[in-house]
Amino acid sequence: MRRSILTATGAVAVLALVAACGGGQTRGTGDSTAASSSDDTFTFVTNTEIVTEWDPALSYSNEIRAMENVYESLTWYDAATETVEPRLATDWESSEDGLTWTFTLRDDVTFHTGRALDATAAKEALDRTIAKAGGAAYIWDAVDSIEATDATTLVFHLSYAAPVDLIASSAYAAYVYDTEAAGDGGDLDAWFAEGNEAGTGPYAVEEWASGQEYELTLGAYDGYWGGWEDGQYTTVEYRVTPQTTTAWQLLQNGEVDFVETLNPEIFDQAESTDGVATSETGSFQNLLALYNTADGPMADVRVRRAVQLATDTAGLVDALNGSGVAAQGIVPDGLLGSGAGISTEQDLDAARDLLAEAGYGDGNPLTLTMTYAQGDDNQQLYVTLLTSALAELGVTLDAQPLQWNAQWDQARTGDRQDVFVMYWYPDYADAYSWFVNVFRSSDEPYFNLSYLADPEVDALIDELPALTATDTDAAQAAYEQLQQRIEVEDAAASTLWVDTYQRAFRDDVQGYTDNPAYPNVVFVHELSR
Repeated sequence: MRRSILTATGAVAVLALVAACGGGQTRGTGDSTAASSSDDTFTFVTNTEIVTEWDPALSYSNEIRAMENVYESLTWYDAATETVEPRLATDWESSEDGLTWTFTLRDDVTFHTGRALDATAAKEALDRTIAKAGGAAYIWDAVDSIEATDATTLVFHLSYAAPVDLIASSAYAAYVYDTEAAGDGGDLDAWFAEGNEAGTGPYAVEEWASGQEYELTLGAYDGYWGGWEDGQYTTVEYRVTPQTTTAWQLLQNGEVDFVETLNPEIFDQAESTDGVATSETGSFQNLLALYNTADGPMADVRVRRAVQLATDTAGLVDALNGSGVAAQGIVPDGLLGSGAGISTEQDLDAARDLLAEAGYGDGNPLTLTMTYAQGDDNQQLYVTLLTSALAELGVTLDAQPLQWNAQWDQARTGDRQDVFVMYWYPDYADAYSWFVNVFRSSDEPYFNLSYLADPEVDALIDELPALTATDTDAAQAAYEQLQQRIEVEDAAASTLWVDTYQRAFRDDVQGYTDNPAYPNVVFVHELSR
C-alpha cells in the first residue's frame, strides 16, 4: 500500500532484474489449492504485490509482511503494553545523558546462511544500513558510531539523546543480517536483488515468483533460536488477490487462512460465518490525500482548500462502518503529537466560492487527476464520494487505480497527479516518520508527493528528534504547530481517516494478535493450528 525506496537503479529496471533472476516455481491461478494442501501451510492473502525491495537495508514497503518473519531486529515493540521487548538483544541500558546505549545479544542465534550472530555481525549490518542511507535509515541519524566490545555486547555512541531501544524495534532499517552472505568478493547488493535473504528469523525464503498470484513461499528455518513445537506452521504462502470479494470467497472455501483487507460489508458477514474468526484492532495507519502544491491547478492554495471542503470526511467514516475512525490531524491517537484537533466539515458553497476566486467555473471547467490503490475498496469509496461532490461544483475528477509501484513511479518521475492517495504508518512507534518522509522538502520527491517545500515546516521537522528525547511538552507543541501549518495553512493534505484493522481468518488459527507497530504483519511463528 505504501512505499519503496530504490536507490540508483530505477524501480522498473530493478523489478525487471528481479523477475529475470528470481528463482522458484512460477504459479498461476490454475494452482488454486496449492497453498492449503497441507495443514502446516499458512496462506496469507493481500491485494497488492508482496516484494518491492529485497535488500533489508533499503526495504520500505509492502514486503514488511514477509520480512518480519525472515529478519529480526534487536528489540520488538509491543503496542498493547506500549513497551519495548527483547528480540535479538536480551537486555539493554542507557547512560544517564542518553548518549550511550549498551545492548547484550543472545548467544544462540545463527543466520540462515549458517554464520553465527555476534556483536561484530550486528554492527556490520547496521553500519551498512546507515551507510546505504536509503529506506528508513534516517532512524539512526543520532548514531555517531557503533562498537562491538565483545561477542555479545553492542554499544551505540550518539551525537544527541535518542531512544535507541525504541528505534531498534523499527519495522524498517533495523534488521540484523549477514553482510557476508554473498561470499568473498561477492556483490551483496546484486545478491539481495536476486531474491536472496540472510536473516535470523523463523522462516527462510523458499520460492519467489515476482508478479504471480502465488508470489512468495517461506519455509521453517530449522536452526531458529526460538525453537519449534508441534502444531506450528512450517510453510508460509503469500498470495496476491486484488479483489476483496475473491479473497473472501477463498477464505470461505478453506483455500486460504488469512485475509488482510476486507470491506465493511464483508467483515459483517465474516463475523457470523461458521469456520471464520475475526479481529478488530485500532491502528497507527491513516489514509492521506496529498495535494500537488508544486504544479498544475492545485498549486493554487485556493483550489487545494476547495478540495478539502468538498471532502465529506464525516460521511466517509460513517460509510466505513467501523473500519476507520475520524482523524484529528496527521498523527493518530496513541503517539506523541496526536490530538491536534484538526478536522474539516464539508462545505460545498465555500468550496465553490474558492474555485471561483481561483478562476474556475462557467467557461473555465476544471479537471483534476488522482491516483489511488487498485483493489482497495475503502479508497474506492473515497474516490466515489469525492467524484460526486466535485461534480456538483462543475469539477471533473479523473481517478486512476494503480498497483503501488506504478502509482509511485508516476508520481516521482512521470506526469504528476493532482491528488495522490496513500496509507502511512510510522517506522517505529513515533510520529516523526510522517513529517520527515511525507512533508519535508527534498530535491527529488520520494514520499513527499504533495511536493511541499515550506522552509518553516522543514525547520520544525528538524527539531523533532531532539525535542522528543529531551522535552516531550515542547515536542507535542511542535507536532501540533506542524499539523496546523501543513493541513490547514498550506492545505497540502487531508487526513481522511485512521484505519481500524479488520481481519478475517480460519477459526483453527490460534494465537493471532494484530500489532499496529508492524502494520499488516502476521507473526506466523506465534501461531498454532
